[in-house]
Amino acid sequence: MHAQPLAPADFEFIEDTLLKYGDDHSVLNLAELDGYFTALVSSPAQVEVGEWFPAIWGGQNPDWESVEEAQRFLELCVRHMNTLAAQLAADAQAFKARFDETDHQGKAVTLAEEWCFGYIRGAAIGNWPELPAEQAGQLEKISGCAEQDNFELPADLDVNAHQQRVSAIEPAARALHDYWLAQR
Repeated sequence: MHAQPLAPADFEFIEDTLLKYGDDHSVLNLAELDGYFTALVSSPAQVEVGEWFPAIWGGQNPDWESVEEAQRFLELCVRHMNTLAAQLAADAQAFKARFDETDHQGKAVTLAEEWCFGYIRGAAIGNWPELPAEQAGQLEKISGCAEQDNFELPADLDVNAHQQRVSAIEPAARALHDYWLAQR
């Protein structure tokens, strides 16, 4: 497994490709894709590329402009997945989700909703079975955030409470990865 981290230009290519070919049923941005891949590499069993790749696009592969474009996108996705898998297996405490950031009434706010939505999508593609209570609670920290709408933050958003919920997501993802890793 080669875990060569992606460069900023690679992430930009991925983001541009998601925007170019995405629709209402596909993964929409880099944060969602990162969550999706984190769940896939944390799954109880390996998910084959033939399952996870079309699911990025809502089940149907795009009508690519060229074979090279499709190959580059797939290669970068696999590299990013391998990087996530290696990081979670070797140094889980260093794992950092690619959350979005925004400004809300003069305060920096971390938005995890898209990442969490991707994670839940990945757990579904990974066909996760029912979890024991402790791990189900960890997954709830992620799925609870995925249900929130991040397109417009309410004016009365309790930023501290929001950030506290967000701060629980990475440890939950680490715990779920560790749980499934021990089951394999």
